[in-house]
Amino acid sequence: MTDVYLRGTDVSRTFGDVTALADVSIEIPAGSVVALVGPNGSGKTTLLRILTGLLSPSDGDVSYEGPSATRPLGYLPQAPSFRPGYTTAETAAFYARLVDDDPTELLERVGLGTVPDRPVEALSGGMTRLLGIAQALAGDPPVMSLDEPASGLDPVMSRQVFDILETLTDDGHAVVVTSHDLPLVERTADRIVVLDRGSVVAADTPAALRERTGGPLHETFTNLVAADEDAVAIRTEATR
Repeated sequence: MTDVYLRGTDVSRTFGDVTALADVSIEIPAGSVVALVGPNGSGKTTLLRILTGLLSPSDGDVSYEGPSATRPLGYLPQAPSFRPGYTTAETAAFYARLVDDDPTELLERVGLGTVPDRPVEALSGGMTRLLGIAQALAGDPPVMSLDEPASGLDPVMSRQVFDILETLTDDGHAVVVTSHDLPLVERTADRIVVLDRGSVVAADTPAALRERTGGPLHETFTNLVAADEDAVAIRTEATR
């Protein structure tokens, strides 16, 4: 049985009168990619930030159950930014020193080993994202969480980012990622959690989700979200 490295149980989060998450339970096993997908405002980023410890749940629990590590979790935000005036190598060295890691190896792992002297402000959007993954990898955390790592990238760079995720799981890491890129998610994820209006409407393997409609994953996704919206409308009407 695969070890679960990160677990959320009945996680809820409210912001004032707005419910961002409602009783969400999720497991992130070792050696697997779990993808969080859903419409804008569905709660993906909120859930990811709670799982990573950057945001506290209003209710429910999150537990790290992986191996002992100097840095249990690595995190890539949607828009990583770095201090101008420093090179790629200097930036990697800063994060590596915090956890006694090798900055050269970090850059090599994400494909930036050929541009160590490039100023961070001269990096392309894709390279900046790769540098963000490098800092998240510092200390070799057992769990990696990435928020829209391929957002705004061209297809080649997007594929490169998701290839890194596959390499991580091959090494036994647990990966949780949010993404709107369903084709990449379908190719990479071992399990997909579909969120809508702060609730889980489906959680299964890509193959099992496709079987629900017999078509591509985006068709299943559209049907699931539409069905949830219909259910919300029925409940709202019933309370009037």
